Amino acid sequence: MSDQFKTIGLIGRYTRSTDLIDATLTALHGFLLKRGKNVIMDRGSAEQLSLGNSTLCERNELGQRCDLVIVVGGDGSLLTAARAVVECDIPILGINRGHLGFLTDIHPDDFEKEVDAVLAGEYMEEQRFLLTTSIHDNGKSEIMGDALNDVVLTPGGDPHMIEFETYINDQFVCRQRADGLIVATPTGSTAYALSGGGPILDPNLDALVLVPMFPHTLSSRPIVVNGNHEIKIVISENNQVTPQISADGQNRRLVNKGCEIHIRKKDKRLRLIHPKNHNFFSVLRDKLGWETKLTP
Repeated sequence: MSDQFKTIGLIGRYTRSTDLIDATLTALHGFLLKRGKNVIMDRGSAEQLSLGNSTLCERNELGQRCDLVIVVGGDGSLLTAARAVVECDIPILGINRGHLGFLTDIHPDDFEKEVDAVLAGEYMEEQRFLLTTSIHDNGKSEIMGDALNDVVLTPGGDPHMIEFETYINDQFVCRQRADGLIVATPTGSTAYALSGGGPILDPNLDALVLVPMFPHTLSSRPIVVNGNHEIKIVISENNQVTPQISADGQNRRLVNKGCEIHIRKKDKRLRLIHPKNHNFFSVLRDKLGWETKLTP
């Protein structure tokens, strides 16, 4: 067994946790201890578990203390974990106890075999980039949280169309009225952007996709641009509601008329580990039902 991962952090979904997640976390904790690993539990995830004298720490400290973080839950749990550890350049592995599982791709029934292989150095690693967002309002600027999936502009209150302008590298692209705009990474192209009619991007692409949400004109279409481009959204003075911006569905913030929202690639990348037999297109076939037999 490789000594690459000596100290391993465990994270679950401590909001709306389930018996299945708790059971898998408990089993994984014991499994790793038997393998001679130092195990540190995220304090919030461990509160509902009975793990004896477990080593606990705050989630944002795991990256500083561990060589590997394993997430038990759905893709949302992994998104939260990614934002917590990305600055520390340690890899994340996901065991799926959620729904789709594009990111948390190890089946819980197979976790012993798959985790054993990872500990032995048999795995594949991907680099996924995140987005960082800044809001500029009346000469003041504010940095929002990072996003592995997407940054989304929506109405802040009742459903209502909002008006905004989009710029790419300070070049004016369009002015539109829509229910909002999704700016997604390749990782996020299989999330909210997919539901909004956006394309699926190969996760290895260095690209961004901009997906207008229910635009007022049929000529508004998703657009894919270079991942190094900076996206600027300017909130129109004509809006009757105050829009809001969110990163991965979190860190929601209202944005005033005239505000500028700047979105660009984050310098740090997430190291995402998969089993050695992982195949993105196989995951797509499975999760999206592409293997369904066609009626003759």
